[in-house]
Amino acid sequence: MDRVAGLALWRQIADQIKGDISKDILRPGCKLPTEILLAQQFKVNRHTIRRSIAELVEEGLLKVEQGRGTFVVDHLVDYQLGRRTRFTETVLKQNKNPIAKTLSITTISADRDIAGSLKIDEKTDVFCLETIREIDNRPLAIGSHYFPKQRFPDLIEVFKAEGSISNMLSKFGCGDYERQTTKITARPPTKREASILLQARNLPILVTESINIDKDKQPIEYGVARFSADRVQLVVET
Repeated sequence: MDRVAGLALWRQIADQIKGDISKDILRPGCKLPTEILLAQQFKVNRHTIRRSIAELVEEGLLKVEQGRGTFVVDHLVDYQLGRRTRFTETVLKQNKNPIAKTLSITTISADRDIAGSLKIDEKTDVFCLETIREIDNRPLAIGSHYFPKQRFPDLIEVFKAEGSISNMLSKFGCGDYERQTTKITARPPTKREASILLQARNLPILVTESINIDKDKQPIEYGVARFSADRVQLVVET
């Protein structure tokens, strides 16, 4: 760092870190080096580094998490929850890049929650499609989507051909599906969820349970999504 006469060192360091954030050298969610390493890098004492970090925390650019370190603040994504919730459309409206990846597709027996949501008998076969949704290459949510096998017998083949849930449902004549209900809760993530979402286990996740229905008001999908709470804010349409 080239030092500027007349400008406090802590301010110069804060400005350089701020510049690295604006240039995406330090990306949202990125962990900064420790105070000791930053002090060595800038050839100053730890008190100066602490003052720089405190200033950037005050400006809303950094956050300090007890026992974990200092991180670049994530810009929260507004995720709309309404009658026609669509992941790709919601994200594109915010000029961000949505990516949906398939983790697995399996056939399971419906438990009480799944059966009740889809209005089918318990132990009836359902398809479970598990996905990871990313924004700008950062994990946002894990989704578990349940579909009645009797209603969608060729679901696996159609989904693989179409590449998205919305396109797949359109092929089955359900392109105009709507959201009937959404329940929202919060809890700590499991070890697996934290690993997939690339977050610490002491940070909460937001869980939504939703039911989508066709034009005849019949349930066609029961979904459980687990969002990284420090990357999203859920916006409920009324």
